[in-house]
Amino acid sequence: MKKSSVDEIRERFDNDVERFSNLQTGQSATMDAPLVLELITSAAAVVNPKARDLLDVGCGAGNYSIKMLSKVAGLNVTMIDLSKPMLDRAAQRVKATGVAGDVMPVQGDVREIDLGEDRFDIILAAAVLHHLRDESQWRNVFAKFYRALRAGGSIWISDYVNHELPAVQAMMWERYGEYLVSLRDEKYRDHVTAYVEREDTPMPATFQLELLKSVGFAKVELLHKNSCFAAFGAVK
Repeated sequence: MKKSSVDEIRERFDNDVERFSNLQTGQSATMDAPLVLELITSAAAVVNPKARDLLDVGCGAGNYSIKMLSKVAGLNVTMIDLSKPMLDRAAQRVKATGVAGDVMPVQGDVREIDLGEDRFDIILAAAVLHHLRDESQWRNVFAKFYRALRAGGSIWISDYVNHELPAVQAMMWERYGEYLVSLRDEKYRDHVTAYVEREDTPMPATFQLELLKSVGFAKVELLHKNSCFAAFGAVK
């Protein structure tokens, strides 16, 4: 199947802001979204309690930045997203917390944006990296994250993943389908699985943890894994 272009993905998210603007549910199509939001930000807070600068990649409507600020107040927040409506909502919501430092929305594709070096203490990347395509893109982006972090900084990722073993992949995909039916119905399952097939190119959590190490991260940590979703991180 021909994968969606960046413009097609941007258009879908431009029209889906409300679904990403709820801290209690998160993105409902993602299993364990509220739990993972809590785990990711709590891990970042205990690893980098004196953090000053946060980068939120694929920030959506700002849930992860808002949750992070509830644990480490005063952070300067740089947010990247393809969608201008998402960025506008995220900036509005983050500023409304009253505990953010400088807020910098950046519209664009993380593959193309210069993140600089030694700029951030924490990077969060939630439900975004599955849009990377080939292995060289994954390596380049992970290396870019490594360079952008200060020494001792950390990156925390939550995402849709696939599996190394085909039989396990088939089993987990079936379980995910059952979860989507339980949320609504078969029509909703078919809608979600269709855009996943069209848009996404996930990699196994094992691949990503190994890649984090290979680009230079000193330590990696798996926080949670359930069916086709995982949360994990690494420290520079």
